[in-house]
Formats: sequence, C-alpha cells, structure tokens
Amino acid sequence: MRIHKNFFDKGGKEKGVYLFSLVNDKGTEVKITNYGACVTSIKTIDGNGKFDDIVLGFDTLEQYEEGHPYFGVICGRYANRISKGEFSIDKSTYKLPANDGKNTLHGGLKGFDKVIWMAGTLENKDEVGVKLIYLSPDMEEGFPGNLVIEVTYLLNNNNELIILYSAKTDKTTVINVTNHSYFNLGGCKKEIYDHVLIINSDKLTEVNSEAIPTGKILNVAGTGFDFREPTRIGSTINSIKGGYDHNYVLNKKKAGEYSLAAKVSDPESGRFMETYTTEPGIQFYTGNFLDGSKTGKNGIVYNKHYGLCLETQHYPDSPNQKDFPGTLLKAGETYTQKTVYKFGVEK
Repeated sequence: MRIHKNFFDKGGKEKGVYLFSLVNDKGTEVKITNYGACVTSIKTIDGNGKFDDIVLGFDTLEQYEEGHPYFGVICGRYANRISKGEFSIDKSTYKLPANDGKNTLHGGLKGFDKVIWMAGTLENKDEVGVKLIYLSPDMEEGFPGNLVIEVTYLLNNNNELIILYSAKTDKTTVINVTNHSYFNLGGCKKEIYDHVLIINSDKLTEVNSEAIPTGKILNVAGTGFDFREPTRIGSTINSIKGGYDHNYVLNKKKAGEYSLAAKVSDPESGRFMETYTTEPGIQFYTGNFLDGSKTGKNGIVYNKHYGLCLETQHYPDSPNQKDFPGTLLKAGETYTQKTVYKFGVEK
C-alpha cells in the first residue's frame, strides 16, 4: 500500500490544489484531488490482466475549473434537486440559486464540487487514504448554518474504495451528500449499453418532467426500471424517455442499514463493481447530457451514455416532501454516511 501527493499540475501549485494517488498491493490505483473532493481516476485490472481507467475525468486542473457535468466530485450541500430552489425549516424559508431550470441542483452555483478542501493523508498496513475537510459558511448558496464536512476516501487490498462522510452544523440545516463518479468498466471507450446492472430495489420515486419527485413511490415490476435481475442497460434504456436519471428506493430492513445497493458488470472486460451504502436511495444516471463537447483522459471524447453514475443518497427534494426520509441536521447532531465501491473480475 502506498500514497503519493503532488501538486495538480501548474495551477495546483499556485492554488494549493493537490493530486493524491492511492495504490494498493494489487495495483489498483485511485486518484483524488482536493478541488471538489474529486475522484479523477480509478485504474483496475480486467480479465486479461490489463489495467484501465474506469471513470470519466480530466488530466488537468484547468479542465475541471472550466466546468463539467460533476465528473467524480462530491455534491452538496444538497445533492440532486430541490424544487423551485427553496425549502422551509420551522417558520423560515430559504431561497437557493436556481441552476437547473427553476430548481436547484447539487448545491447551487458553487457547491462542494467547486471549492478547495483542506486535505491530509492516511496510511497504515491495511489501507491508504485522504481526509478532506471543508467549512461551508452560514448562508453559502442560501443554506443556513456553518457546516463542517469531512469526506474520507480509503483504498484497501480488497479493492474497495470506501467513502466516509461526516458533518456538523451550528444551526439546523439540510444535508444530502454524494459522490458523482461516472463509471465505464470497459475503459471509457464506448457507450455503457453492454454493461449489465442489478439494483437492489423494488421501487423508485416518481418524478415530473423537471425530474422533481411527485411524492409517489412506484413499483418497478413490469417496467423498464426493473433491475432486480441482471439486465443489459442497452436493452431497456430506449424505453425510458431521456434515459435513466432516477432515484431508486433501496431495499432496507431498517434505516441506516449498510447493504448491497447495486452491482454493475462489463462482460467484455470481465470487470464488475458492487456498491454498498447506508443511504436509503441511489440515483442511477446514464450520462444523458454528455454531448461530445468534453474531451477527457487519453483524448477520449465523452459522448452520450459514455458513463453511468450510482449516486448513493437521500431522495431528491426531501426537504419539501414530508413522507420522504428526513434530511434535517440540527446543531449538536452528526451527519454520517458510508458508501463502498468494490471492484473485481468475474471468475
């Protein structure tokens, strides 16, 4: 196990932005930058012993700063959407910047994905990692409370990328944080249509034309949303208008249970990835808005459906949905979340 720390190219030295490389004894490598607490690269082995990068991203800090569709970043304070850019706590209404039509997406105009986090390395015989800390001041992007959030990435020899989240506030606020990596287990060279997916969910949250929940919970049985059994993504994606961008209600025996949420595999390379989480939901997104305007690592042009996201989360718009699991965080309480992406090769 080893970890390397370098400035993230020329701009990184000027701005205090680093690139951390975590490598385990099997050769799996994860790269993370403290700009946006972003996963920039994950290299894993395939069935023929070849390593490839399996997440979308860029080689330079400048490319990340120019703007992108949340490749690999931590989204917050509130990942996913908040209807009409507002919510209420007690008798106070909070207005947020609208950056997705009239709604707020992934924390607003300058969410956690566009700030520089404090960073420190972690290393022992079983795992290496990076701890990232950010103080989000009271009313940043319209959210109340001074919020201190910690995100820790750990890589171990079981080929698990562990993401631990913790946050505290001095004033009641809302929080919903996730990692927004785009995965392509074939090495990001073509669409993810041949990937085979399982989601441990019988239900999903219904949304309107703006991807805002209606409040209804729908059964997936008999629909193109049913991934309870292994299903080739390309066989169903055209039945879903616009592609997949939906929150699945995970099958849990109790709130906060750590359990398997999803498994995706790529028959051609032999790679698979399992997702485990304590969160109640997972957003399955198929890169519907990728349009070839971004060229990433290795000169690959990122076209529509070149990556898929499995964003572990609370449900979209929960602050405005009384029947959804709550996302309030009060002073003196601690928000926690654990998500693990486990990589392997089918035998």
